[in-house]
Amino acid sequence: MDAFISPDLLLRWLHVLFGIAWIGLLYYFNFVQTEYFKEAEAAAKADAVKKLAPRALWWFRWGAMFTFLTGLGLLHFTMARGLNGYIIIGALMGTLMFLNVWLIIWPNQKIVCGIVPGDASKAAPKAGLASRTNTLFSAPMLIGMLGSFHGAGAAGAAAVSKAGTSISLGLWICIGLIVLLELNAIFGKTGPMTTVKGVVHCSIALALAMVALLQFV
Repeated sequence: MDAFISPDLLLRWLHVLFGIAWIGLLYYFNFVQTEYFKEAEAAAKADAVKKLAPRALWWFRWGAMFTFLTGLGLLHFTMARGLNGYIIIGALMGTLMFLNVWLIIWPNQKIVCGIVPGDASKAAPKAGLASRTNTLFSAPMLIGMLGSFHGAGAAGAAAVSKAGTSISLGLWICIGLIVLLELNAIFGKTGPMTTVKGVVHCSIALALAMVALLQFV
């Protein structure tokens, strides 16, 4: 008798569900809370930092954790069919975004929120840059998830299968861009991502550039 629901479908459903919670809160932090804090009165901001932000960060970081874990489970099924260029960049960016949450954003936000001692003036920019980078990655990462089934053209040739590997130049360029942007998240500056409009435009541009690289290079 067939199972009521396949493990593949269950994991895919959970992956999307947890991803909605994670990325939804990522956008809340970047598009709503950060902009509010720029205009809020000192007392209102202090109260939100103490009471609101830690609650939102709890859902944020555990949403990231379970999105990552269900994504790892899905790779088991995806690898059986072979990995195309889309899922490779999607998985790479998703993994880096998860690591940014747990290794950069959350440790520094604990200082900002007063949960642990530290210099909040130094911690806030570090958390902010990693958060902006995750926002930058979000649009191309989502295309990577969808393109694992619906990608075509050069992305089909840029694949890792049971028969061996065949990685296109476009995929190598995409991987190089991702690595450079992640290094900037650790050691660099926000640059054009300082504003909401700037990070949105950069994210869309990065998504379009990666699609073009995978399809035509």
